[in-house]
Amino acid sequence: MSTQTDYYELLQVSHDCDGATLKSSYRKLAMKWHPDRNPGDAEAEAKFKEISHAYECLKDPQKRAAYDQYGHAAFENGGFGGGGAGHEGFSDIGDIFETIFGGGTGGFGGRQRGPQRGADLRYDMEITLEDAYHGKSTEIEVDIASACQPCGGKGAEPGTGVRTCNLCGGSGKMRAQQGFFMVERTCGGCHGRGEVIESPCRNCGGEGRVDETHTLAVEIPQGVDNGTRIRLTGKGEAGPRGAPAGDLYIFIHIARHSLFERDGTTLFTKAPISFTTAALGGEIEIPGLDGTSHKLSIPAGIQSSKQLRQRGAGMPVLQGRGTGDMVVQIDVETPTRLSSRQKELLREFQETETGDESPNSKGFFDKIKDAFAG
Repeated sequence: MSTQTDYYELLQVSHDCDGATLKSSYRKLAMKWHPDRNPGDAEAEAKFKEISHAYECLKDPQKRAAYDQYGHAAFENGGFGGGGAGHEGFSDIGDIFETIFGGGTGGFGGRQRGPQRGADLRYDMEITLEDAYHGKSTEIEVDIASACQPCGGKGAEPGTGVRTCNLCGGSGKMRAQQGFFMVERTCGGCHGRGEVIESPCRNCGGEGRVDETHTLAVEIPQGVDNGTRIRLTGKGEAGPRGAPAGDLYIFIHIARHSLFERDGTTLFTKAPISFTTAALGGEIEIPGLDGTSHKLSIPAGIQSSKQLRQRGAGMPVLQGRGTGDMVVQIDVETPTRLSSRQKELLREFQETETGDESPNSKGFFDKIKDAFAG
């Protein structure tokens, strides 16, 4: 643009105008000279860029003050007022960044190549512990933004197309120099796409995608645990205007089980047994998640909180071989409902006790006696 054109004159405002007046005048002129309103008019496009550049300068109080004092020289050689050492071989700060980073018209790294993929989605699924043990084939229904069928996801009415954005030249970015720096912003004309749809699709409004309910098949492998993530590639949100779809991630949550608690591949449960079984020993059966009953031998004299381990009766290893263990914690239950005969037998047993039958109890009370005797 011509650096000799006065910014205030371009925006048709006085030098002492306030910010509201400046903004209002800019909006009117921008609407008048916008390239979309003047297709193919190079003069209108140049005029639009001139007034946009002027407004970018004057709307900033610091830059406006510098411009009022130094004029166009305020923005030459990368600083206010000029007169600095400058940057030999570069016309502006943007040239320096382009040389260092290999940038082109689209900014420091050039325009992003290729369409931007759609967003990834999350779906939370609750299953039973039995489902986690055996694995499961199921279906889910998910509302997903999918590619519009009438326009094939392009966003344009069938038979029409898109054109390069006149405002940014297809880069999707707009540049404005602010003091020492070249600031890059998303183009407001094409919203960063670099293209403008001439006739937006009536079905999707030019977005290229619509919300639809999809039924998806899901395979839950054996051994999944809380937080296990299953990825369905390409089943996420469709990208805008024909861009690739994102992925759908299914997060597994296992419902609380009535019998077992889980830690990795180990299953924990508690088994109450009678005090006679604890004293004499015996056998108990625990139903496993595999559908079989697991028999555990109770050694005579077992105490409460003792844990018994059944090898291979736990959870399958996720995407591996083998299974974990089942750990059964024994709780010795003291009887609360005794018949007269049972009480009589217990009294007879009590009369024959010497203390050696329960060494822990005997040792504890011996310590108490010694403490008091001392």
